[in-house]
Amino acid sequence: MQPATRLPAVAGLFYPREPEVLADTVAHLLASAAPVPPFPKALIVPHAGYIYSGPIAASAYAQLQGASHIRRVVLIGPAHRVPLYGLASPGVSLLRTPLGDSVVDLEALASLPNIEVSPRAHAHEHSLEVQLPFLQKVVPHAQIVPLLAGWTAPAVVGQALAALWGGPETVIVISSDLSHYLPYLQGQQEDRHTTELVLHPPPKDEVLSPEQACGCVGINGLLWVARQRHLRCRLLDLRSSGDTAGDKAHVVGYAAFSFYEDSHAEPS
Repeated sequence: MQPATRLPAVAGLFYPREPEVLADTVAHLLASAAPVPPFPKALIVPHAGYIYSGPIAASAYAQLQGASHIRRVVLIGPAHRVPLYGLASPGVSLLRTPLGDSVVDLEALASLPNIEVSPRAHAHEHSLEVQLPFLQKVVPHAQIVPLLAGWTAPAVVGQALAALWGGPETVIVISSDLSHYLPYLQGQQEDRHTTELVLHPPPKDEVLSPEQACGCVGINGLLWVARQRHLRCRLLDLRSSGDTAGDKAHVVGYAAFSFYEDSHAEPS
């Protein structure tokens, strides 16, 4: 029998283990970020330790503050530890953090064809877990559709997103960092280029690579559906570990983007 709850694996490593400290940390990060109306349909959010990417992540999650209408979050991140092809769910009904449990939308998962169930892939993966405390703060009543992505075509992810699109009650969160372990100035250059590709997607046969973004599979899938639905994109923040808490010899890039439907966004 599969476990009913996916337990936290990186509490005390990527974010504080103590509930009070974690709650204060998330609240402080969100207080330092500014919401820019209207509410987005989708976000791209980094997933490193909070001391590194927390401020950039908060710039995305600040856009959901006050979004009491959101009841479902489709959360897609890369599988760093276990090889996968396509999308995989955790096979649990609850996702636990020190702040409590988030309910998994099992009905939504059951509606998706060809989704692997892989508790092993999810057990120690951080790319989704680090998003949960933010989501528990800004949309505490939302159910989560947690999916890890291995290498697959953008259309596979895009079709899954389209199937779960829903209305204003559903928001999509793609978990991804950008370039990894480059010198500071080189990382800046690479990340600016990647940012331009997200803001102004290339032709549909061109995709982001893992060197540009570790969560490129999820981003490529979002861009696939964004073209079809004519979403507009806004860059919320772009920094690296060299700007937050790391040295400048080997930096990791972080960006936060918001996507809006139809005329609800200003041109980027």
